[in-house]
Amino acid sequence: MSLFRKIFGSSISPSDEDKEKENSKFSPDADMMSADEQFIYNFKKNGGKFLYCENLEEVKEQFENILEENDWYESEVLCYEPKLFNILDENKLSYAKSANPKFLFSYCENLIAEEGSILFSSNQIKQLKPHDLPINIVVVARTSQILAAKSDGLTSIRKKYERDYPTNITAIKYFEKAKEEDFTQYGSSAKNLYLLLLEDL
Repeated sequence: MSLFRKIFGSSISPSDEDKEKENSKFSPDADMMSADEQFIYNFKKNGGKFLYCENLEEVKEQFENILEENDWYESEVLCYEPKLFNILDENKLSYAKSANPKFLFSYCENLIAEEGSILFSSNQIKQLKPHDLPINIVVVARTSQILAAKSDGLTSIRKKYERDYPTNITAIKYFEKAKEEDFTQYGSSAKNLYLLLLEDL
């Protein structure tokens, strides 16, 4: 069993222990956490649903669990990633680039630890803005994509795409509606987001 699974487990929602920590006046010190720990802590705090996967079989299994949990079978899915089409085909889901999809199924550019956000570009979402995307999103990412800060994510994109630089680089940070009026969420659209995080380190 990997260190990552021991630290974070594989549950969809925070455990009672996590809730106790959140309610405690002693929250984790960001300076003492690794980038992996900081990302997961902030991602869950933002309302994201995290599922750790050790291999591709577990990714497929967890994806099926998400479909079952939300009754998304026989739904239309927004997906621009040909490498993900086989998972949709296996579950008899139709994928389109328009109409009214039930959810977005996608990869991402990077995972940003300091704010628990997910960085996308035109390679995953074309020219759609966050408010144009379906409310439900399922993202497949790898542990090697976790970076400390958004500036690291932009540097990584520059290095990865030396010539064919993507446009529409955007981060999605909020994964549940604010319980109260929160000015930090002004202008953002909260998403119901599942992250299937595949161990590759």
